[in-house]
Amino acid sequence: MLTVSSCPNAPLGPRVRSLERKLYAYAGLEDFVLLYPLYALLFAEHGLTTAEISSLFAIWCAVGLLVEVPSGVWADVVSRKALMAIGPVLTAGGFALWALTPSYAAYAAGFTLWAIGGSLRSGSMEALVHDELERLGAADRYGRVMGRAAAVGMAATATATAAAAPALAFGGDTLVWGGSIAACLLCAAVGATLPEHRTTGHHEKTERPGYVATLRDGLAEVRGSRPVGRAMVLAVVITSVWGVLDEYVPLLAASTGVATETVPLLVLVVWVGVTLGSLLVGPGERLTDRTVAALVAVAAVALAAGALSGTPTGFVLLGAAFGVFQLADVLADVRLQAAISGPSRATITSLTGLGTNIASLLAYGAYAALSPHASHGAVFALLALPYLLVAAALGRPRPAPAPAGQEAQ
Repeated sequence: MLTVSSCPNAPLGPRVRSLERKLYAYAGLEDFVLLYPLYALLFAEHGLTTAEISSLFAIWCAVGLLVEVPSGVWADVVSRKALMAIGPVLTAGGFALWALTPSYAAYAAGFTLWAIGGSLRSGSMEALVHDELERLGAADRYGRVMGRAAAVGMAATATATAAAAPALAFGGDTLVWGGSIAACLLCAAVGATLPEHRTTGHHEKTERPGYVATLRDGLAEVRGSRPVGRAMVLAVVITSVWGVLDEYVPLLAASTGVATETVPLLVLVVWVGVTLGSLLVGPGERLTDRTVAALVAVAAVALAAGALSGTPTGFVLLGAAFGVFQLADVLADVRLQAAISGPSRATITSLTGLGTNIASLLAYGAYAALSPHASHGAVFALLALPYLLVAAALGRPRPAPAPAGQEAQ
């Protein structure tokens, strides 16, 4: 069967642009949640203690860890588009539970649904976008498309955060709950319109391997392919450390002695850097591994210097460092997707997500263990050290491809 990518005169542009528009709409709606800056406060208003709220976050993380890989395998077995549509519906259901029956049990159930919904999207999105772009002969656009999608998501989060207080003042809890649920349902509707053309061998819509076979194929490729294994390790380290540090940026800002109302402005500086990092993926793909390695090393130094400065101006260095880490984050995903050759793309991507979640828990633990003995700036500086290892790994020449049939040896 002739595919679009095999025909040089096929009208690729409109289909690629349509996919990109739908992906950006999906990413924006997924993160336009008015509840983001308010839900912890709402829990406290309904009588939950800090310990109970922390236990809800623990439930959220634990469920995400348990569901991450099974959902990725399911995406390869059934339909990536279907999981991308179902995920936001589950999240909306969780928010509805919170609104209708405010209690600890409802909050725990809601976080469970939210974690499952997020896991259904994780792995499915990357695999669907990569394979659809490849089918349309535009696989080289994957990095910049995912970078722009990340930037849209960040802009949506920032917009929702800015709109949350006015929405609460104007429409009360009802508007905040309703707006958040509506955004999730619209996200699901957009997800249902995404294209998906799955192939097995040379024929479309033939029978796919079962769940166990798909998981086995994914694990076999991870064990047998050095490029895949190396790309996974790099993606896990790059993503987990700065993702954890991002949660502590407000505390670092407050430790500089600025007024409370100034803290969001310093956090915004970091968000601007991250957004720019997402938008620079296109030019970043043209850089050599050694150049990216040098940028990551410089960013690690900038992160440590900015954090240790103890001044608001140091956040310019933090923003620049986080921008480089976000760029390296997306480039690591590009490298991983390019290395995967088998049909279990979502499975392998979810295995990487599982590794990232575990590494993030370790980083949270490290921060908690170090914080009684060191300032926030010192802890940031210490946790910048893994990026020097990342830079060293990126600077090493990539291993030559193994001869056919010998890669797994």
